[in-house]
Order: sequence, then structure tokens, then C-alpha cells
Amino acid sequence: MRIREAEAADWAAIWPIWKGIVDDGETYAYPDTATSEQARGWWLEGPPSRVVVAVDDDTSVLGTAKMGPNRPGRGNHVGTASFMVGPAARGLGVGRALAEDMIAWHRQHGFRAIQFNAVVETNTAAVRLWQDLGFTIIGTVPRAFRSRRHGDVGLHVMYLPL
Repeated sequence: MRIREAEAADWAAIWPIWKGIVDDGETYAYPDTATSEQARGWWLEGPPSRVVVAVDDDTSVLGTAKMGPNRPGRGNHVGTASFMVGPAARGLGVGRALAEDMIAWHRQHGFRAIQFNAVVETNTAAVRLWQDLGFTIIGTVPRAFRSRRHGDVGLHVMYLPL
């Protein structure tokens, strides 16, 4: 597996991953009714953000991540990121590889910290991964996410100083 910058042509492989995860209703608050073009605009952000894909040996897209400043202007020294891993690639280390790449990128670009604004508390695999990589939960917004399976659940704000 390798991680590389996403290209416009990758959207055809990213879209089914994006759509499946959003439709599942457990981790992202994007609207279920989003079109491919809307989703493409939200995910494939331009500079100063960066979008990558994890690909296997035959260059199939296994997952994707986007990263960049959490806020513009006076908040642009703190980064943020989002991740999506395709169902066939879960449990194979793709999320960890994308996360380690993201942390290294933020360090290389002089960010002082990384903040995740909305990690769904019932997404235990993601919470465990972030904590394993040094993130801490600095707060939880109660009942801020409508989980399809669990009802209203909290959203963690997670933080990693760099």
C-alpha cells in the first residue's frame, strides 16, 4: 500500500466509498441526499488543504483523507482532517497509515496541533485509533449527532499537540 496525492480522476473510486459511509449514517453528518458533484466539492478541497488516497499494488483506492487548517486566519496554525476507508480495506491498517501520513504532513507544514471537531463517540474504532496516536478527548458535545443505529450520540472534540 502507498499513499499519494489524490487526482481528479480518483473521484470515481472515492465516490462509492464516500457515499457508502455517509449513507451508513454512523460517522459523518454530510446530507444523505448529496450528489456526487456536491460531495466532490466538499472532499476534494484545494490548497491550503491536501487530499490523499491510499492505494494497493494494483492502484485500487482503499481509502482517502483530507487535511488542512481547522480554521482560516488566526486559527490556521491548528490543523484538522477527515478519513474514509472502503469496506473491503477496513482492519488492514489503511486508516492508521493515512493518519500517520496526516500527522507527518501537519508537522512538516508547521502546524502546532491537530483538532478533530466531531468524532462520533460510538465510532469506537476511530476513537481508539486517535487515542493510540496520542489524541485526547478534550470535550464531548452531548447528543450532537443523529446516529442511524444508536439515536442521538455525542461528538468528541479530540486534540493532538505537535
